[in-house]
Amino acid sequence: MTVQSKKGQKKKKEPITPSLPAVLSSLARYLIEIKKYPYLSREEEEKIAKQYYEHGDLKAAENLITANLRLVVKIAYEYYRTGFKVMDLIQEGNIGLMQAVKEFNPYRGIRLATYASWWIKAYIQNFLIKNWSLVKIGTTQAQRKLFYKLEQERKRLEALGITPEIKLLSENLGVKEKEVTEMTKRLSGRDASLDAPIGHDEGATLLDFQSSHAEDYSTELANRETLTIFKDKLDDFVKTLTGKSLYIFERRIMSDEPMTLQEIGDEFGITRERVRQIEVDVVERLKEYIKQHAPELGVK
Repeated sequence: MTVQSKKGQKKKKEPITPSLPAVLSSLARYLIEIKKYPYLSREEEEKIAKQYYEHGDLKAAENLITANLRLVVKIAYEYYRTGFKVMDLIQEGNIGLMQAVKEFNPYRGIRLATYASWWIKAYIQNFLIKNWSLVKIGTTQAQRKLFYKLEQERKRLEALGITPEIKLLSENLGVKEKEVTEMTKRLSGRDASLDAPIGHDEGATLLDFQSSHAEDYSTELANRETLTIFKDKLDDFVKTLTGKSLYIFERRIMSDEPMTLQEIGDEFGITRERVRQIEVDVVERLKEYIKQHAPELGVK
């Protein structure tokens, strides 16, 4: 493209150097900026992680963090319908990512992204708890589950073209219809007291989490999420058991008052040793099932 000079001579127009327009939102600029950091292969990540783990190399830590910034964005978007700005969620998630890098052990055989996901979610959830003004976020385990999962499940159903009715939501989330209805009402409100109890920890309130001990609570949240995953996989594993294996699993392995080997042997007319063999087999099958379907739990 050319322009006319005052003397009528044509001269080439200078090319415009691309830049990030000031009109772009901070989120858009941030997303563009983090794309310049490449993902790390498993081998690269392991090498860099060991460098930080063994020598405290801060440059290595920085590489691990920047390579996973897009993971934080992905997780933050899972919570964007909570009404908070995505950038606020990303900032909290980034803190969780940094903490994950600090705690990461590269010798455990799992990827940093898998391990960091729990820390990222924990910090975002902690942020939501401290800032969401609800009248009683939830006093039962089902209500706590709903606080984080209701909108996510509603969105998933809508994406499939399915109307997220109360009955369907309750079935999918494994809670009562009444609790779905109540939490829906709570999620539409914004008034809360710092004395409102949360979770199933006796006496815990929103005010308790306004302290500087965010890291301790984030660790607790991460552990809770790990436990939730394990329980879900455990329920799936039970469906694979039948006969003696199922009986031994329920009455001995998982029971608060387990039956003796002899009692189970008498029940089925088999020896104590045979019962023990079946028990060992069930435990090994459970370990293999968890390793295959939930490798992030790090079961050896």
